[in-house]
Amino acid sequence: MTAARRRYWLMKSEPDVYSIDDLKRDRKTMWDGVRNYQARNLMRDDMSVGDPVLFYHSNAKPMCIAGLAEVASKSYPDPSAFDRKDKHYDPKSDPENPTWMLVDVKHVATFEAPLTRETLAAEPALADMMLLRRGSRLSVQPVTAAEFKVVQALAKRAAKAAGA
Repeated sequence: MTAARRRYWLMKSEPDVYSIDDLKRDRKTMWDGVRNYQARNLMRDDMSVGDPVLFYHSNAKPMCIAGLAEVASKSYPDPSAFDRKDKHYDPKSDPENPTWMLVDVKHVATFEAPLTRETLAAEPALADMMLLRRGSRLSVQPVTAAEFKVVQALAKRAAKAAGA
């Protein structure tokens, strides 16, 4: 029996909705409210417990990778889809055959110096990163092992430069 292949991810959140600091405080959260089929499929079919995650602050100034998280559960039905009072309520989603799934995510580290989109775009080794592609808006996206390693190196370099 072979071990599951580790995969790497980037998950976007608007920091005024849920930030890396919120995740650090809560230690773990449900990654709920995803209403894109492709992102849902990635969480449902491809994510495994222990997979590393780059936590990205979107719609922020600056947009940046703010830290690291980890997939902390297998996928399961997103309860917000069934809650009529929730802004992510989906009247078509059936609890017996749920449309929307989520995973739990836990905090691993907050970067001392967040990695801005500009910093990422200036790194030649990240030229093909999905995040940096024009029109890429997916809130959950795969990252290659090489890209993840480059981001970790950039974070260490940025922390050193910031005197951390």
